[in-house]
Amino acid sequence: MIQVAEMLKIFQQYRGDAIVIPGRGGRHWVKISTQSNLDAPLSDPAMGGHASFALGLALARPERKVVLFDSEGDLLMSLGILATIAEQKPANFYHFMLDNECYATTGGQPVPNCGNITYDAIARGCGYPRASAYSDLESLAKDLGNILNQPGPVFVALKVFPEVENAPIGQRLRWMTRTRLQVIEDLRRALAGAK
Repeated sequence: MIQVAEMLKIFQQYRGDAIVIPGRGGRHWVKISTQSNLDAPLSDPAMGGHASFALGLALARPERKVVLFDSEGDLLMSLGILATIAEQKPANFYHFMLDNECYATTGGQPVPNCGNITYDAIARGCGYPRASAYSDLESLAKDLGNILNQPGPVFVALKVFPEVENAPIGQRLRWMTRTRLQVIEDLRRALAGAK
């Protein structure tokens, strides 16, 4: 299994000028990212909303890579988005799904049938042309450059260690330091400067 923070540190080396949506693992990304103006963290979206948001960004900015760090809990809440992404064929979309086999942000309840789901097979079945799965950091690190050089949509399922949050939501440390409007304005400025 993979430590999320270690995986994100390796990804940072390959990021380039990609827009990154950190999803539910965002607290690690905000400490690692060196280009926060190109990060699009969403503060507490409805479960299942990250992939739709990322698809919208990828379609709106086809000249820029868009990388999503999704969770299996999020994906299961809106599994139909895989078919929509595959149909739209965004060549700039890279969908990394972090599978910790539990709902870590709500106390660690197990995801139904968690040990038996093959998410990369589901993505391929929905029409993703490239889908793979990793359970160790060494193999992922070796392949990451190649993964990000392939045309999207690309789906990568990652088995990660669970990091369960048991504190009540109102008592948790906030990792999101920018408002939604600040995130949008930062993205607009960064993308306008790249033209």
